[in-house]
Amino acid sequence: MRITKVETIRTSNIPRWVWVQIHTDSGLIGLGESTAVSAPTEAHIRAEFAPYLIGKDPMQVAQLHEGMQSRSRIGPNGSAEWRAISAVDLALWDIVGQATNAPIYQALGGKVRDSVPIYNTCADWRYAVRSGTTSWGLSAPTIHETPPGKYDDLQGFLNDAGSVAESLLDEGIKAMKIWPFDQFVPKTNGQHISAEDVNKGMEPFRKIRERVGNKIEVMAELHGMWNIPSAVKIVNALEEVAPYWVEDVTSADNVEGLRQVQERTHLTVLGNETLASAEAYLPMLSSGAIRILMFDTTFVGGFTEARKVMSLAEAQKVPATPHDCNGPVNLFAGIHLCMHAPNAFIQETTRAFIHEVYGRVVDRLPRIQNGIVYAPTDPGIGTALRADFLADPATVITAVEG
Repeated sequence: MRITKVETIRTSNIPRWVWVQIHTDSGLIGLGESTAVSAPTEAHIRAEFAPYLIGKDPMQVAQLHEGMQSRSRIGPNGSAEWRAISAVDLALWDIVGQATNAPIYQALGGKVRDSVPIYNTCADWRYAVRSGTTSWGLSAPTIHETPPGKYDDLQGFLNDAGSVAESLLDEGIKAMKIWPFDQFVPKTNGQHISAEDVNKGMEPFRKIRERVGNKIEVMAELHGMWNIPSAVKIVNALEEVAPYWVEDVTSADNVEGLRQVQERTHLTVLGNETLASAEAYLPMLSSGAIRILMFDTTFVGGFTEARKVMSLAEAQKVPATPHDCNGPVNLFAGIHLCMHAPNAFIQETTRAFIHEVYGRVVDRLPRIQNGIVYAPTDPGIGTALRADFLADPATVITAVEG
């Protein structure tokens, strides 16, 4: 089997996302995805990877992964090049799974579980399709379609977090993530947070505890926007409500900053999906800077690199969880790794994306019931781009052929 064509796919309806389809002479088509820096990612796939891949055997994923790294001249951190590698690697593993008639977790060596709990990141549909954001993460709507959705969990947690918690529990979802401190970043560019704003940021957490008590776990996201003294002040305040973890207390590559915050709290510091390669994660693990590791399969280097990262964490008895506040292929990828890796314990989801965006793009969604996501059963990654999405005038497909 040989690769005959590499396609990159973008849509103006969701400008942050990019997909890659790898075609083979056997008729199998592998699907990959990345996000956030979609234009340079797409350009790198077409200019650097497509000429290298065409004519190669897609089953030799490890060799092709090494070849893409050597053609990118990249270090151990996140970049458009690593995101391009991630998208292609996912597509290659999709082909491996289809060719062997097995889900990817089986192709990786099998599964250790049949299902895993999920948590809900409290975004809305605009988070998925936004073309830009405000300085604290609120979404700027695009000019295309999608009316206001059912799940406006972002404004929900800012204004009535207790009701959002109740709604999630009604669906069987027993964990949620919110980021109410972000709104205060513009005042000082993250250099200081007042006692008044700390108290205001605590209000959604208190409302959740007042409404549902400890029936739901709450994760706090700081998005790496604060300096160390401010992050410590916020984390100390959060001890009142005992969040399950505190995420991105500083930038992911600031290992010493992560360690300083972790040393000043009994809460669990988690980091961070923006890194790429196992090499980049090693310092934060070896230094004890984090107690839970998060990675994103579409950033870290695809399945090939993600399994290394998870194994590295497992060897140090650190649990790991896949990030997904991105696209549907990434969600499927995370689920496969949750089934495969012993130290996985929960999968991030965004119900607004699943119910209001993903179904417009892919032909199958993961099976989620009562707060549990189940192992995909279809060969490969378990989903494909919809025919009507590919035919949409807003969708641009660019092909490189041999």
